[in-house]
Amino acid sequence: MALAREMNIAMAEVYEVATFYHHFEVVKGDAAAPGLTVRVCDGLSCELAGAQDLLKRLPELLGNVDVRVIPAPCLGRCEQAPVAVVHQHPVPHATVESVTALVESSQAHHPEAETDQVFVAGAQAERSVSPEPHEVEVAPGYTGYEAYRAHGGYSLAAALVNGEQDVEAVIKAMEDSGLRGLGGAGFPAGRKWRIVRDQPSPKLMAVNIDEGEPGTFKDRTYLERDPHRFLEGLLIAAQVVGIDHCYIYLRDEYHGCRAILETELAKLRANPPCHLPQIELRRGAGAYICGEESAMIESIEGKRGEPRMRPPYIAQVGLFGCPTLEHNFETLYWVRDIVERGPGWFSNFGRNGRKGLRSFSVSGRVKHPGVKLAPAGITLRELISEYCGGMLDGHSLYAYLPGGASGGIFPESLADVPLDFDTLQPHGGFIGSAAVIVLSQHDSARDAALNMMRFFAHESCGQCTPCRVGTAKSATLLEAPVWDIETLEDLNIVMTDASICGLGQAAPNPVRCVVKYFAHEVNGTGVTA
Repeated sequence: MALAREMNIAMAEVYEVATFYHHFEVVKGDAAAPGLTVRVCDGLSCELAGAQDLLKRLPELLGNVDVRVIPAPCLGRCEQAPVAVVHQHPVPHATVESVTALVESSQAHHPEAETDQVFVAGAQAERSVSPEPHEVEVAPGYTGYEAYRAHGGYSLAAALVNGEQDVEAVIKAMEDSGLRGLGGAGFPAGRKWRIVRDQPSPKLMAVNIDEGEPGTFKDRTYLERDPHRFLEGLLIAAQVVGIDHCYIYLRDEYHGCRAILETELAKLRANPPCHLPQIELRRGAGAYICGEESAMIESIEGKRGEPRMRPPYIAQVGLFGCPTLEHNFETLYWVRDIVERGPGWFSNFGRNGRKGLRSFSVSGRVKHPGVKLAPAGITLRELISEYCGGMLDGHSLYAYLPGGASGGIFPESLADVPLDFDTLQPHGGFIGSAAVIVLSQHDSARDAALNMMRFFAHESCGQCTPCRVGTAKSATLLEAPVWDIETLEDLNIVMTDASICGLGQAAPNPVRCVVKYFAHEVNGTGVTA
């Protein structure tokens, strides 16, 4: 009531927004909110690593009026599976014992990271960015403001602002590098800058760090080690396009990253290398759909995160009705290196006729999961053998998801297909944000598809009937020992053709892939069609 009065809006509007987001607690009457919430990730990578056992056992040990144990969709730490979060404190490689111990210690907040590292992004090319499993830290050291400046940071941004660097040359470098949007859509970054630059002022920027695609954790990995490389990319884009106000939308689950950004933004403002646009850090509240660009904009505006119909496109009518440059975190992260090192530095990487670098978030049945900065066009088989230390002992490659929940599920026979934009569509999938989840002979593709469809049903915003009803109905049908393939395909067609946004349009991909490549798992005969 107080919020409705303060903002001069109806109480019903406050209620509909509050109930939309998973991390808001709506307490009715005299009921009290739990004193402590323990979230256990039930995403596919964590399920493979034993999350269901944690969800079964922890409530018996911790469940009381003060402690609540609940399942949660992907928490963005898939390389540390299974993962739990005690209030805001992540528990990598969680066990009943480690979670219980943390609850009893009352350490409920994310540990503070130290600025004791100098992370050079370009030096990670063709290497594993993440540490090996036994070296994982909840709060790794990162490159702070002073260290970043000492190693040449913000020199390019300052040169642009001061007129010492040609704007057209920067855009040309972006275009020549072949850098495409790395949040999943893959739209050429340089072309996007030109489109928004030609729009009338005022123009805004919205940066999407709502990294909720199951299997994806690359943005967190870079952000918690090297925040200023991203912020310099933001400043460069803002100066080139002509933007005075930028919004950074960060998912709520990334508590450590939020603390880093708050600290480092304060340092940047206190000692700016050049004139700065206004930069606002906005906190998500738990909604996968806000990874969709227009839903994120709705959320920043204080509304339910529901995708908009197009046209108009957000480059023309976006945040607060202004032309808006929307970027994923990683796209901006590479701007400085591409311009300073030259576009050829980036485009000269690649295999099988592809160009550039890709940050693959690899999880599942491999020895060394993590972010792998590998050449575009590398195959899954090469990625596992060269970057992941091979399959886990006792496991052999059976299947893999090349692009998170919505990118499809491919069999081992397609492990030699180049991984990049546009190479997987002929096989019924796509690379998206390059979230690779590896399955072995001990897993089943049908269980993976069911996990993903339940996720889609849970995360559908509910705005359009094909997605809202289709995902829920499909999840129910996928539980059957023998799938009703005809009915499932009817639902697939409706969701693909009539859903407003990519969630409903891509939700059928895992199902169709199972029917196409793993029919022996679902047709009741054990024989592939």
